[in-house]
Amino acid sequence: MKKSLLSIICVAMLASCGNGEQQNFKAMSFEELFTEITPNELTDNVFKLFSKDFTVITAGDSTHYNSMTAGWGGIGILFQQPAAWCVLRANRYTLELMRRDTTYTLSFFPDEYKEQVLFLGSKSGRDSQKMQETTLTAVQTPLGNMTYKEARLVFECSLSQITTVSPDDFYSPDNKQFIEDGYAEAHDYHKIVFGEITKIWVQKQAH
Repeated sequence: MKKSLLSIICVAMLASCGNGEQQNFKAMSFEELFTEITPNELTDNVFKLFSKDFTVITAGDSTHYNSMTAGWGGIGILFQQPAAWCVLRANRYTLELMRRDTTYTLSFFPDEYKEQVLFLGSKSGRDSQKMQETTLTAVQTPLGNMTYKEARLVFECSLSQITTVSPDDFYSPDNKQFIEDGYAEAHDYHKIVFGEITKIWVQKQAH
């Protein structure tokens, strides 16, 4: 009986510690959680970053913002500046906010948050409160952009250019069909969004 009681107490104490750590993490500021690195210090595999980890694109400010999941994108140099690009359907609500504010974030998360990341791509934020339906914790960067405390890597971007694709520019039948299917839904062609990377932030430590 004593051993059983001791086991119950130990389990309760461990659970309490875990909850305490999580609450402490939720209360931490952006500066406490993240540190800035330069583009040359980035060591992530770009192919994994955008296709396996997925990109959460967030635009807006603390009073109103929207996030979406994207699986297409990349990083490189554009007009002699570090830049990121992503492909969005023309009717995406996040794209409206990106155009309005001309700044946004690209956030990447540890695998344990994959379900939450994919949920952000399951519905539009135009007519829902999907960000409040996740366990992710929104936070504002020093530049005023929105991201999440659980992210392990964050790019802050300044909008550089938005171009519209044309099916005539695609030589793969599958890719051309994909673009035409997107037009049928949005009544406009996909947009390629280019943004200058102004800040790169990494999580200071795993939590």
